[in-house]
Amino acid sequence: MVVERIAGSLTEYKSIDSVAVDDGTCYPTEFLNTLTPSGMPPHLLRLKVGSPIIMLRNLNADDGLCNGTRLICRAFTTHVIEAQIVSGAFAGRRVFIPRIELTPADSGLPFTLRRRQFPVRLCYCMTINKAQSQTLECVGLHLPTPAFSHGQLYVGLSRAGSADRIFVYAPLKPGTSTDVDGVFTRNIVYTEVLSAS
Repeated sequence: MVVERIAGSLTEYKSIDSVAVDDGTCYPTEFLNTLTPSGMPPHLLRLKVGSPIIMLRNLNADDGLCNGTRLICRAFTTHVIEAQIVSGAFAGRRVFIPRIELTPADSGLPFTLRRRQFPVRLCYCMTINKAQSQTLECVGLHLPTPAFSHGQLYVGLSRAGSADRIFVYAPLKPGTSTDVDGVFTRNIVYTEVLSAS
Protein backbone atom coordinates (compact mmCIF):
# COMPACT_ATOMS: atom_id res chain seq x y z
CA MET A 1 0.00 0.00 0.00
CA VAL A 2 2.86 2.40 0.76
CA VAL A 3 4.56 1.70 -2.59
CA GLU A 4 1.35 2.68 -4.37
CA ARG A 5 1.59 6.15 -2.76
CA ILE A 6 5.07 6.81 -4.20
CA ALA A 7 4.96 8.67 -7.52
CA GLY A 8 6.36 6.92 -10.58
CA SER A 9 6.02 3.63 -12.38
CA LEU A 10 6.07 0.30 -10.59
CA THR A 11 8.75 -2.29 -11.41
CA GLU A 12 8.03 -5.92 -10.58
CA TYR A 13 10.64 -8.67 -10.24
CA LYS A 14 9.52 -12.30 -9.96
CA SER A 15 11.82 -14.94 -8.53
CA ILE A 16 12.73 -18.26 -10.09
CA ASP A 17 11.96 -20.93 -7.49
CA SER A 18 12.94 -24.60 -7.36
CA VAL A 19 13.80 -27.36 -4.93
CA ALA A 20 17.54 -27.77 -4.29
CA VAL A 21 17.56 -31.59 -4.12
CA ASP A 22 15.07 -33.50 -6.23
CA ASP A 23 13.82 -36.43 -4.12
CA GLY A 24 11.11 -37.33 -6.59
CA THR A 25 8.42 -35.29 -4.85
CA CYS A 26 6.78 -32.78 -7.16
CA TYR A 27 6.26 -29.32 -5.69
CA PRO A 28 4.40 -27.00 -8.08
CA THR A 29 6.19 -23.75 -8.84
CA GLU A 30 3.04 -21.85 -7.85
CA PHE A 31 3.31 -23.38 -4.36
CA LEU A 32 7.02 -22.53 -4.07
CA ASN A 33 6.20 -18.94 -5.07
CA THR A 34 3.89 -18.58 -2.04
CA LEU A 35 6.70 -19.36 0.43
CA THR A 36 8.82 -16.66 2.07
CA PRO A 37 11.01 -18.22 4.78
CA SER A 38 12.70 -15.91 7.27
CA GLY A 39 15.60 -13.97 5.76
CA MET A 40 14.48 -14.58 2.18
CA PRO A 41 13.21 -12.02 -0.33
CA PRO A 42 9.61 -12.38 -1.49
CA HIS A 43 8.75 -14.08 -4.77
CA LEU A 44 7.32 -10.81 -6.10
CA LEU A 45 9.35 -7.65 -5.45
CA ARG A 46 7.31 -4.52 -6.25
CA LEU A 47 9.55 -1.43 -6.28
CA LYS A 48 9.55 2.18 -7.41
CA VAL A 49 12.35 4.72 -7.64
CA GLY A 50 12.55 6.12 -4.11
CA SER A 51 11.48 2.91 -2.37
CA PRO A 52 13.48 2.10 0.79
CA ILE A 53 14.98 -1.42 0.79
CA ILE A 54 17.21 -3.48 3.08
CA MET A 55 19.91 -6.01 2.14
CA LEU A 56 19.21 -9.58 3.26
CA ARG A 57 22.66 -11.03 2.50
CA ASN A 58 26.31 -9.97 2.55
CA LEU A 59 27.24 -9.26 -1.08
CA ASN A 60 30.30 -7.03 -0.97
CA ALA A 61 31.54 -5.60 2.33
CA ASP A 62 34.07 -3.37 0.52
CA ASP A 63 31.16 -1.51 -1.13
CA GLY A 64 28.96 -1.52 1.98
CA LEU A 65 26.58 -4.20 0.68
CA CYS A 66 26.09 -6.15 3.91
CA ASN A 67 23.13 -7.82 5.59
CA GLY A 68 21.06 -5.03 7.18
CA THR A 69 22.27 -2.17 4.95
CA ARG A 70 19.45 0.25 4.14
CA LEU A 71 19.22 1.71 0.64
CA ILE A 72 16.96 3.81 -1.59
CA CYS A 73 16.15 2.53 -5.09
CA ARG A 74 17.44 4.85 -7.84
CA ALA A 75 17.04 2.87 -11.11
CA PHE A 76 16.01 -0.57 -12.40
CA THR A 77 17.12 -2.82 -15.23
CA THR A 78 16.23 -6.43 -15.95
CA HIS A 79 19.21 -7.87 -14.08
CA VAL A 80 20.36 -5.10 -11.71
CA ILE A 81 18.90 -2.69 -9.17
CA GLU A 82 20.78 0.59 -8.78
CA ALA A 83 20.44 1.91 -5.24
CA GLN A 84 22.00 4.44 -2.88
CA ILE A 85 23.15 3.54 0.63
CA VAL A 86 21.45 5.79 3.19
CA SER A 87 23.37 5.22 6.43
CA GLY A 88 26.71 4.22 7.90
CA ALA A 89 30.23 4.71 6.57
CA PHE A 90 29.06 4.22 2.97
CA ALA A 91 26.12 6.66 3.06
CA GLY A 92 25.55 8.29 -0.32
CA ARG A 93 27.40 5.61 -2.31
CA ARG A 94 25.61 4.30 -5.40
CA VAL A 95 25.73 0.52 -5.75
CA PHE A 96 24.45 -2.16 -8.11
CA ILE A 97 22.61 -5.19 -6.73
CA PRO A 98 22.40 -8.33 -8.91
CA ARG A 99 20.04 -11.28 -8.65
CA ILE A 100 21.60 -14.15 -6.74
CA GLU A 101 20.60 -17.66 -5.75
CA LEU A 102 19.44 -17.91 -2.15
CA THR A 103 18.57 -20.83 0.11
CA PRO A 104 17.16 -20.35 3.62
CA ALA A 105 19.31 -21.47 6.56
CA ASP A 106 16.46 -23.11 8.48
CA SER A 107 13.04 -22.86 6.88
CA GLY A 108 11.34 -25.74 8.67
CA LEU A 109 10.26 -27.07 5.28
CA PRO A 110 10.72 -30.75 4.32
CA PHE A 111 12.83 -29.60 1.35
CA THR A 112 15.41 -26.91 0.58
CA LEU A 113 13.92 -24.00 -1.33
CA ARG A 114 16.18 -22.41 -3.92
CA ARG A 115 15.20 -18.88 -4.98
CA ARG A 116 16.89 -16.69 -7.59
CA GLN A 117 15.98 -13.12 -6.70
CA PHE A 118 17.47 -9.79 -5.64
CA PRO A 119 18.59 -10.17 -1.98
CA VAL A 120 16.47 -7.22 -0.79
CA ARG A 121 13.04 -6.45 0.55
CA LEU A 122 11.06 -3.28 1.19
CA CYS A 123 12.11 -1.67 4.46
CA TYR A 124 9.47 0.57 5.95
CA CYS A 125 10.06 -1.26 9.21
CA MET A 126 12.59 -3.77 10.52
CA THR A 127 13.08 -6.13 13.40
CA ILE A 128 15.08 -5.01 16.41
CA ASN A 129 17.80 -7.49 15.43
CA LYS A 130 18.11 -5.93 11.95
CA ALA A 131 18.14 -2.45 13.51
CA GLN A 132 21.23 -3.25 15.58
CA SER A 133 24.12 -0.89 14.66
CA GLN A 134 21.74 1.37 12.69
CA THR A 135 21.40 5.08 13.46
CA LEU A 136 17.94 6.46 12.69
CA GLU A 137 16.47 9.96 12.83
CA CYS A 138 13.21 8.76 14.33
CA VAL A 139 12.28 5.41 15.89
CA GLY A 140 8.88 3.85 16.47
CA LEU A 141 8.86 0.60 18.46
CA HIS A 142 5.85 -1.65 17.97
CA LEU A 143 5.72 -3.82 21.10
CA PRO A 144 2.39 -5.66 21.23
CA THR A 145 4.36 -8.21 23.29
CA PRO A 146 7.43 -7.41 25.41
CA ALA A 147 10.95 -7.84 24.07
CA PHE A 148 11.94 -11.48 24.57
CA SER A 149 15.73 -11.38 24.90
CA HIS A 150 18.39 -9.68 27.02
CA GLY A 151 19.36 -6.28 25.63
CA GLN A 152 16.68 -6.22 22.93
CA LEU A 153 14.72 -3.32 24.40
CA TYR A 154 17.94 -1.33 24.86
CA VAL A 155 18.89 -1.88 21.20
CA GLY A 156 15.47 -0.70 20.03
CA LEU A 157 15.43 2.39 22.25
CA SER A 158 19.02 3.44 21.45
CA ARG A 159 18.67 3.70 17.64
CA ALA A 160 17.79 7.42 17.75
CA GLY A 161 20.08 10.03 19.28
CA SER A 162 17.38 11.74 21.31
CA ALA A 163 14.54 10.50 23.55
CA ASP A 164 12.07 12.93 21.93
CA ARG A 165 12.52 11.05 18.63
CA ILE A 166 11.46 7.68 20.09
CA PHE A 167 7.85 6.51 20.04
CA VAL A 168 6.72 3.25 21.67
CA TYR A 169 3.47 1.41 21.10
CA ALA A 170 2.83 -1.00 23.97
CA PRO A 171 -0.92 -1.67 24.23
CA LEU A 172 -2.62 -2.17 27.56
CA LYS A 173 -3.22 -5.80 28.47
CA PRO A 174 -6.85 -6.99 28.75
CA GLY A 175 -8.21 -6.18 32.19
CA THR A 176 -5.68 -3.37 32.76
CA SER A 177 -7.07 -0.01 33.79
CA THR A 178 -6.48 3.00 31.55
CA ASP A 179 -6.00 4.97 34.77
CA VAL A 180 -2.48 3.53 35.05
CA ASP A 181 0.05 6.36 34.92
CA GLY A 182 1.91 5.59 31.68
CA VAL A 183 2.31 2.47 29.59
CA PHE A 184 4.82 -0.21 30.48
CA THR A 185 6.69 -3.08 28.86
CA ARG A 186 9.08 -5.61 30.38
CA ASN A 187 12.83 -5.26 29.96
CA ILE A 188 14.47 -8.70 29.94
CA VAL A 189 17.78 -8.67 31.81
CA TYR A 190 19.96 -11.74 32.42
CA THR A 191 21.73 -10.74 35.62
CA GLU A 192 24.20 -13.62 35.25
CA VAL A 193 25.49 -11.99 32.05
CA LEU A 194 25.97 -8.65 33.83
CA SER A 195 27.75 -10.16 36.83
CA ALA A 196 30.08 -12.21 34.59
CA SER A 197 31.52 -9.06 33.03
